[in-house]
Amino acid sequence: MKLQFAKMHGLGNDFVVIDHINQRFDITPERARLLADRKRGIGCDQILLVEEPAEPGVDFNYRIINADGGEVEQCGNGARCFAVFVRRQGLTDRHSIRVLTSGTRMGLHIDGDDDVTVEMGVPEFEPKRVPFLADAQSNEYEIGINGGSAHIAALALGNPHAVQLVADIETAQVERIGPLVESHHLFPKRVNAGFMQVVNRSGIKLRVYERGVGETLACGSGACAAVVAGRRWGMLDEEVKVELRGGNLTVKWPGPGQPVSMTGKATFVYQGEIELE
Repeated sequence: MKLQFAKMHGLGNDFVVIDHINQRFDITPERARLLADRKRGIGCDQILLVEEPAEPGVDFNYRIINADGGEVEQCGNGARCFAVFVRRQGLTDRHSIRVLTSGTRMGLHIDGDDDVTVEMGVPEFEPKRVPFLADAQSNEYEIGINGGSAHIAALALGNPHAVQLVADIETAQVERIGPLVESHHLFPKRVNAGFMQVVNRSGIKLRVYERGVGETLACGSGACAAVVAGRRWGMLDEEVKVELRGGNLTVKWPGPGQPVSMTGKATFVYQGEIELE
């Protein structure tokens, strides 16, 4: 079968985006891994599927499948690309839409010139909702890492995040520590591991080792989680510029009980067709 797709990216975090309303196919883990393969397929960090809404009050279902074939609950950079894609494809003419993932409802607002603001929802800190194995909720936890330890914030924004402070983002041991945090036994569904350097109260630098993907050039939900963690530690203001290797995002979080919002670019690269068995 021939499958139509678009290649897009949000600050270098790249996606294969598929209209799963007007063309139907079985997205098995094996097919997902083939699509994501940079040598034998198209190549991407995640595959995004646009589907018909499964509940009242939303415009689309938004599914995210990692390069390893596993489906996940949330992707902020992907959400921005999703919003631009559905307008480009004529699936909607609205500038604001609501989508449902397996983890949360999200509001997506196209501001012009492919700038998109994403309402990421209210952060979850209760350990069992992250999920994270801890006896009580805390702003900071100590976890064992390879004979040593790391101090992290654990929270969820539709997907799980562990955020730790580093003195210098360039020398942070993301490649070594990231996989150990991602697959740590205290996170039963694994976790996105964020490494945050605080520049000042309105600016941070961030690298993220993403669950099921590895380190990416940008992670939207990871940027939001880092700002939330920094706010809870008393280190950041309400609006923060997040500098990632792929570019910058603006994240706003008024505080407890309030939703997080993120604004950044979404870039269309090309449209294509691939033959699938």
